[in-house]
Amino acid sequence: MSPDALPTPHPTAPTGPRPIDVALLISVFVVAACGLLYELAAGALASYLLGDSVLQFSTIIGTYLFAMGVGSWLSRYFERQLPAHFLRIELLVALVGGALPAILFIANAYIPGAFRLLLYGMVLVVGTLVGLEIPLVMRILKRNVALKDLVSQVLTFDYLGALAVSLAFPLLLVPHLGLIRTGLVFGLLNASVAAWAVWLFRHELRRLRAHIAACVLVIGALLAALWGAEHITTFAEDKFYQDRIVFSSASPYQRIVVTHGKAGHRLFLNGNLQFSQRDEYRYHEALVHPAMAAHGAPKKVAVLGGGDGMAVREVLKYPSVESVTLVELDPAMTQLFAQHPTLARLNAGALQNPKVTVVNTDAFQWLQDTGDTFDVIVVDFPDPTNFAIGKLYTNSFYALLDQRLAASGYAVVQTTSPLVARQSFWTVVQTIESVGLRTTPYHAHVPSFGEWGFVIASRRPWRLPQALPEGLQFLSVQGLPLLLDFPLDMARVPTEVHRLSNQVLVTTYEREWGQALGH
Repeated sequence: MSPDALPTPHPTAPTGPRPIDVALLISVFVVAACGLLYELAAGALASYLLGDSVLQFSTIIGTYLFAMGVGSWLSRYFERQLPAHFLRIELLVALVGGALPAILFIANAYIPGAFRLLLYGMVLVVGTLVGLEIPLVMRILKRNVALKDLVSQVLTFDYLGALAVSLAFPLLLVPHLGLIRTGLVFGLLNASVAAWAVWLFRHELRRLRAHIAACVLVIGALLAALWGAEHITTFAEDKFYQDRIVFSSASPYQRIVVTHGKAGHRLFLNGNLQFSQRDEYRYHEALVHPAMAAHGAPKKVAVLGGGDGMAVREVLKYPSVESVTLVELDPAMTQLFAQHPTLARLNAGALQNPKVTVVNTDAFQWLQDTGDTFDVIVVDFPDPTNFAIGKLYTNSFYALLDQRLAASGYAVVQTTSPLVARQSFWTVVQTIESVGLRTTPYHAHVPSFGEWGFVIASRRPWRLPQALPEGLQFLSVQGLPLLLDFPLDMARVPTEVHRLSNQVLVTTYEREWGQALGH
C-alpha cells in the first residue's frame, strides 16, 4: 500500500482539561458575574432615581436579555481571530459597564431629560457586548473540548458566576462600596479577563503590542476613576441636591443623603425629600398629636417607618407613654439618626431613649408576627412610589393594623397630598374603611411639600382633643378643627380599594404626581 493510501490519523482527545481551557472557564465565571452586576446596577439606579422598582427592574431585565440575544446572533459574523475579538469585547464591556453607574449619576444631575434614553442605550450596548462574550468563548473552547462537555461546563460556570454576584450585590457590594465603585471594580475584572486573554493567546494574536497597550489604557482609566469615585459622586450629587451634602450612604434598601443649606438639614431617600429641618415640625406634629392627644393616656405606642426618629420625638412628649416600638426596615436609617450627633439632636435623642425599642424588619411581616396590641400606631411610610411600598397601603395591611390596635386605640397614616394627588389620598381612605375601621381624614400645610394629608383610623369615633402637649410650634387646640375642612378641590372622590392583587394606588399615584411635575 502506498503512503498516500494510509488513513490520516485523528488527534487523540485530551485526557484532561488543559490549563488554557480551565483559564477560559474561570473567565466565563467572571464574565457572567460582571454581566449580571451591570444589569443589577442599572436596575438599582433606575429604581433610586425613577421609582417603581418592579417596573424599572422588569423593563431593564427585558431590554438587557433582548440585547444579549442580539449579541449572540451577531457572534455568527465573527469568524477569524476569535481570541482577538474576545479581548476587544471584554475591554469594551469593562469601559461601558464599569462606567455605567457613574455616567448615569452624572447624567441625572446635569441632563435629567436625557437620563432614560442614556439608561436604556447603555443597557442595550452592554447587553449586546455580553451576549457576544459566551458564544465566542464556547467557539474557542470547541477546538479542544467535546460539545457535550463544552455546553455543560460553560453553562455551569456561567450560572455560578450569576449566583455569586446576585448574592454579593445587595449584601456586600452596594453597602460597602456603593454603586459607582462597584461598577468600576467589576469593570476592572472584565479588563483583567482581557489582559489574561492577551497572555493566554499571545502566540495567536497578530498585533500583540497594540492589545497590550489597549489593556493598559483601559485598566489605567478604570483605576483612575476608582481613585476619584468619591469626587464623581460628590460632583453629581452636589448638582442634584443643590445644598452641601453632609452625609451620603447606599444601604441595601435605598440611597440616603443628608444635605445642609438655608433650610437647615434635609433628608433624601432615593432622591425624594423626606423632611426639611425648617418645617418638619409641622409635618410631625400634624402626624402624631391628633391621634395621641385624642386617646387621652396612651401607654404602648408603635411607629411604623419614620426611621429618622422625628415621630418618636413627638410621641415621647406624653408622660403616660411607657414604651415605643419603632419598626424601620433599614438599619442604616436608625443607626444614622441615633448615632450622628447633629441628626440625633434633630430628634432630641429619641432613638436613644430607654422607652424606645428599635426593630429593623419589614412592617408587614412584623404586624403578622407580633402578638402585641397598641394604644396608638403611627404609620409614617414613604409615599407609594412602587409596589414594594404599595403593599403597605393595601387592605391586607390595614386588616393587620386593625388586629394590633387596642379596642380604644387610634392609628394614623400619612397619606400624600390631597391637593396634588387627590384620588390617591381618597383611595387610602376608602381602603382603610374597607376593613371596617372608621376614618377621620385631615390635612396640614407643610411648605416643603405643600398641602399634606393624614388619616386617623379607629373603631371608636375620633373626638377633638381638649389639650395638647406644651411647646408645640404648629398645632393648637383652637386650630385643630381647621385641619378637618376639605375645600372643593380636595373634597372626596369615588375610588377603588387598594389590594395586593391590583396595586391600583401605585399607578394612580404615579399618574397624578407625574402630571403635577410635568412628566
